[in-house]
Amino acid sequence: MVASTPASRKQKGKSFQNCLREDLINHLGINPDDILSTAMGQGGCDLYLSLAARSRFPYGVEAKRCESLSLPQWWRQCTRNAAAERLTPLLVFRRNREDALAVMRWTDLLRLLELISRGEIRGDPLDLAEALTDDHRWQNLADGLTGGRA
Repeated sequence: MVASTPASRKQKGKSFQNCLREDLINHLGINPDDILSTAMGQGGCDLYLSLAARSRFPYGVEAKRCESLSLPQWWRQCTRNAAAERLTPLLVFRRNREDALAVMRWTDLLRLLELISRGEIRGDPLDLAEALTDDHRWQNLADGLTGGRA
């Protein structure tokens, strides 16, 4: 069934955000108090992460639960919001009766795989956050995208 009213579309989106939140809590062991699903229509990333949560999951999530895809528009929104929070952009979307898919920059994926292959990340999300934090290109990218405002 397709959400046909603004209220039902917002509820569908909010439910998806909450599912993503629960996945992060269950799979990464993030304290539920450290990750919140933001209110619909509120600016910024769709999941609010405390500093503790960011150390385990350094991504600015844009969640979309929609049948028609608008990837370029969604990606612009995702990168803008993530840069404002100094996080790596991660777009997650899902259509009815399909698996959720995640979109990230190819260079971000390569960097993650490189860190894993060099043994700098050993399956512990804290290792990932530390490795990405030590790579100052992320801060330089964020500064470039936001003009140094954050």
